This record gives sequence, structure tokens and C-alpha cells, in this order.
Amino acid sequence: MVTQSLSTSASQAFKTYSPSTSAAQLRHVFQAIAPKHCPSLANFHMHTLCSDGQLRPEALIQQAVDIGLRNLAITDHHSIDGYRRAKQWLGDQGFPDSDSPCPTLWSGLEINAGLLDIEVHILCYAFEPEHLAIQPYIQGESVFGYDYNAAHVIQSVHQAGGLAVLAHPDRYRRSPVELIPAAAQMGIDGVETYYAYDNPKPWRPSPKQTELVYQLGEQHGLFHTCGTDTHGDSLLRRL
Repeated sequence: MVTQSLSTSASQAFKTYSPSTSAAQLRHVFQAIAPKHCPSLANFHMHTLCSDGQLRPEALIQQAVDIGLRNLAITDHHSIDGYRRAKQWLGDQGFPDSDSPCPTLWSGLEINAGLLDIEVHILCYAFEPEHLAIQPYIQGESVFGYDYNAAHVIQSVHQAGGLAVLAHPDRYRRSPVELIPAAAQMGIDGVETYYAYDNPKPWRPSPKQTELVYQLGEQHGLFHTCGTDTHGDSLLRRL
């Protein structure tokens, strides 16, 4: 069953974390996520003008505060410049007003990778931005050769202390029925289960795809994430 109620433990998972957030803490957040949490409380797939989005990182994080997001990640393609700028903006604000709590901004990144002879996207979270293993993937462009292999991408994210998630599993030339087991065998941590494939307004996860991805994730012991994959000027939808 995909739909879940917001239990006490789930509510606690959406508290604000300190800057020293870890993958273990984020895993706790992911384990509590349900469709109702995105995009108002959680959003783990957004882009800025530091890759192919339209929002300045500072404008994105201001919008996140206005919406009331509690946990989020900027996942620019092969860049963490947007994350760094948004993190700086949060630090400069201070958030003295308890009615406007500072959201938890997790490190994030979207990496192109080869899986079963096609290209997929792997979302990366809660990694250490300065770790050597992640450096090839934050140079502003896709990598090639061994670094491009999905298994190596996942391994590198883990070495940097982070979590790896298969983005929008039903958007590729191969079925999620093929891709999710293959990615799970390589050690991927989760799947982007709650995703709006048809860009509806208001945002809502696509029911048919969500059910399939959810079931596959459960079969392979993966956690479920959500994200709008924002490329436009609103965090409440994709475009």
C-alpha cells in the first residue's frame, strides 16, 4: 500500500536537523516519506541555474522557506555550486523567528550513469562535498569510462558518506522491472518513487508508475524518495 498516514515517528523525522547531518539521519527521513509530504514538507529533486534550472539558488531556498519545506536537496547535474550558495544563504539569514524555522538542506547531486547499456540518472544525497571520491562528478559535465558505470557511481557516493537513489525509474528506455533489480544488486539505497511523470498542476505522483516503483522498491529493500524535479520557477512542479 503506497499511501501512509503521518504517524508520530514520521512527524519526528521531519524535524530540522543540525548542519552536521548524516546519511543515517537522512535515511530516517526517507523511511518516513509518503506522497502527502511532497512537495510541501519534503522535496529531494530540484535544479538551479547552476545546471539546467531557472532559479537562482538564493531564490530557490527563499521559496523553500516560504513554502515551509522541512527537508530538501538541490540536485543540479554534476554541480554542487547551487547547494553551496543556498547553504551560504541559509547561514546568512540566521532565522531568529521560530515561526520560520530553518529547513534542513542536504547535499545533493544528479549524476549521469550507465546501467544495462542505457543512461540513467542517479541522485546523490548527504555526501561529504570535499571527499575525493565525489570530485569527478562535480566538475559540471558528465564523466566517461569507468567513472560512468552505475556501480562505480554508487560506490563513490557511499565512499563519500552519502546515499544513492535511482531517479524517476519509469522514464528510461528500459523498464523499472529491469532497472531497479539491477541497481539494487549494485548497492543502490533507494528509488524516486513519488514522481509526477506527466507534470500535472497541482503536483501529484503518477499513480500507476508510483505503485509499480513502490512494489519493486519494497521487494529489494530500498527506501522511497520524492521530488518535483523542478527546472522552472516554482518548487511545486517540474516546469
